[in-house]
Amino acid sequence: MLKNNQLLIHINNISQKVFLKFCCVFLLIFMFSCKQDTTKNATNTEKTTTEIEINPTETSSVKTIVFFGDSLTAGYGLEDVNDAFPGIIQQKIDSLELGYTIVNSGVSGETTSGGKNRIDWVLNQKPTIFILELGANDGLRGVPLKQSKENLQAIIDAVKKKYPDTIIVLAGMQIPPNMGQEYTSEFKNMFPDLAKKNDLPLIPFLLENVGGISDLNQRDGIHPTKEGHQILAKNVWAVLKPILK
Repeated sequence: MLKNNQLLIHINNISQKVFLKFCCVFLLIFMFSCKQDTTKNATNTEKTTTEIEINPTETSSVKTIVFFGDSLTAGYGLEDVNDAFPGIIQQKIDSLELGYTIVNSGVSGETTSGGKNRIDWVLNQKPTIFILELGANDGLRGVPLKQSKENLQAIIDAVKKKYPDTIIVLAGMQIPPNMGQEYTSEFKNMFPDLAKKNDLPLIPFLLENVGGISDLNQRDGIHPTKEGHQILAKNVWAVLKPILK
């Protein structure tokens, strides 16, 4: 009986040794496989990183035109913002394959003060050309012209400081004589004065051939219709086209 027990113990010892050897071999195979998978993943990661690095280089050549303005730029009252004059300009640019992308940064009700406050955020667009269309709401509200002029100058300075090579185009504006003839005249002259001081291309009057014409304006008599925006686009294009070429 004792001999049988000793035999069983001996067999169990052999079995344990065989099992341990099997576990060691399995562990080595598993570790080798994991190493191969890690190498493959590292290779795939390198390829993905290379592809991601290439893409920004391709998109960095995109040239941007930022239209920075109020409800006129935003296309207030239109069913489709692309029917506003910045969108029409984009269509012209695309048809001529000039390679510019337009950013419509118009905000209805915007004043020169509001524009001054948000200019830093808008400049994240890195504009190649910056079209400044603000001041009409200041004039309609009777904001002191000294303040409006200082705000416009501050916006111009901010663009020049961050992007010295950006071309700034100033859109001129006129208002009805509700605030008196002196105010109205000074308001009109504010834009050419700023353009001359800063050596900027000037759109003499954005609403030329549209302002005051009922058929080309919405019921409020202030904001152009879809047809009116076609004319605004022509007024802008006359100044912008030579710059693009």
